[in-house]
Amino acid sequence: MTPGAGASDTVVVRTLLPALAVACLFASGCASSRAIPRPYPGRAAAGEEPVGTGKGSSVGVSAASAALSLLGSPYRNGGTDPTGFDCSGLVQFVFGQSGLALPRSVREQMRLGIPVPAGEVEPGDLLFFAIDGRTVSHVAIAVGLDRFVHAPSTRGVVREERLSADYWSRRFSGARRIEN
Repeated sequence: MTPGAGASDTVVVRTLLPALAVACLFASGCASSRAIPRPYPGRAAAGEEPVGTGKGSSVGVSAASAALSLLGSPYRNGGTDPTGFDCSGLVQFVFGQSGLALPRSVREQMRLGIPVPAGEVEPGDLLFFAIDGRTVSHVAIAVGLDRFVHAPSTRGVVREERLSADYWSRRFSGARRIEN
């Protein structure tokens, strides 16, 4: 169990897995297809739990769990399913698993939900990054404890990172919470 998580959090996380996710490294890496993702089963990461804070809505916890279940899925420019994801395709797929149809592009996803102050990010919140320092071009899904899951083009797979890492903290542009 993750430090700070209660037994009831563990039951909720495991009950809701899989359901929702996020990420993309370059603007060109996020396709603009309007396709709604088909439901695919996620690959559960053994022993992974997204919460450590006990916070997060049921939609957020489901999204974080689903994102973690897709770790290791390949990166594919324009990808929207477990055969390959780009950043916004991962987000669209993860939220589509719980019946929430999100738009396809980073720019459109950035307009959704409500803004969240950096210090109040919870599992399932969308995190946005300006890779070039000016234009938001990348999206990821917060999974708790300063971690997020995304589909960057580097290293070729959906992976987990720390928001406090120098590279990501300098490029962080904001967070949004999707509520159903």
